[in-house]
Amino acid sequence: MGLTLFLVMIGFIFVLLAATPFLLRRTIAFGVTIPEGHTDDPTIASYKKIFATTIFITGLISLIAYFMWAQNSNLTEETIILTGLAIQFGILFLSMGLYFYFHAKTTRLKQINEWGLHLKQVRIADLAIRAKDEMLPSFIYVLPMIITVGLIGYTATQYSGMPAMIPTHWGPSGQADAFSAKTPFSVIALLLILLVMQGMMLGINVFIKESGIKLNAAKRKTSLVQQLSFRKYTSWFLFMTSVLMTILFGFLQLTTIHEGLGNAALMLALPLGFLLIILIATAVYAFKVGQSGSRINVEIEDDSISGITDVDDDKYWKAGIFYVNKDDSSIFVEKRFGVGWTINFANPIGYIILFGPLLLILIISFLL
Repeated sequence: MGLTLFLVMIGFIFVLLAATPFLLRRTIAFGVTIPEGHTDDPTIASYKKIFATTIFITGLISLIAYFMWAQNSNLTEETIILTGLAIQFGILFLSMGLYFYFHAKTTRLKQINEWGLHLKQVRIADLAIRAKDEMLPSFIYVLPMIITVGLIGYTATQYSGMPAMIPTHWGPSGQADAFSAKTPFSVIALLLILLVMQGMMLGINVFIKESGIKLNAAKRKTSLVQQLSFRKYTSWFLFMTSVLMTILFGFLQLTTIHEGLGNAALMLALPLGFLLIILIATAVYAFKVGQSGSRINVEIEDDSISGITDVDDDKYWKAGIFYVNKDDSSIFVEKRFGVGWTINFANPIGYIILFGPLLLILIISFLL
């Protein structure tokens, strides 16, 4: 079972990474702003193809080699899992290395050709956009949290009948492989972790909703539709993730309270189903929506306005990945490489929202 999971994960990772340069806005290449009129530059196109081809071929070869090697019956499941993890990290490190290489090449290409030097830089602000935003309201995210609080209350009523050893970790087969002695804290630790994760999803949605909406100065109407769609789908993706986590963690908690509830087949199917749904949803989000809604089809696409370009804020993007701008009140901003959002590292609230929950989860895990 572990082999199947890692084969799926490796395949998903290298396909998504290989496609990443083509999922971004056309005005961004390897973390560098490209003015309208230069987005179809053949050199940049060649950089994207080399990146994608290298990642895809390396990933495919690794996947085939891993599968053939794992057929050796003398291998333990632990060895197979560790090797699978090593391959995943290897592909990620390769993509990072290629990204930094092409980021430097693209930056140099932009400087040599003086792209955007003679264009008027414009920042678009449309105050009416907020009324059109279709992101989910915050109270929707509270609903899974209410279920979790209810499960905590139910656990308290069943405490006396719960087993002496409480599961704290489940392996690839869906069976518990780590336990902790029963205490009032250990019986609800899993639900506390779930509550923290649900709170993080709520916080991310709230602050994305409050973040600035950046329109393409040369294609305002097109970018407006794409931006609003991107934010809407992001909100739904976060909510779906919160709901799926609630179902998975809630089921695991109920199987701890009622030991006969989950048979081997169900314990195997539920985590696998959770993983597959998340992967499929991520793929749909990436390939259907794209970064900043770049893959959203617009019925009537406006023509590019000549002579102007977006404000070049490359100076705020360290290596094209880390956004550091103390003059920007936004806590979350759109990524420049990859699909999704990242924090404004100049805003301390972003650290609290992103790393605070992780610290709480580590504390809860340590106390078990």
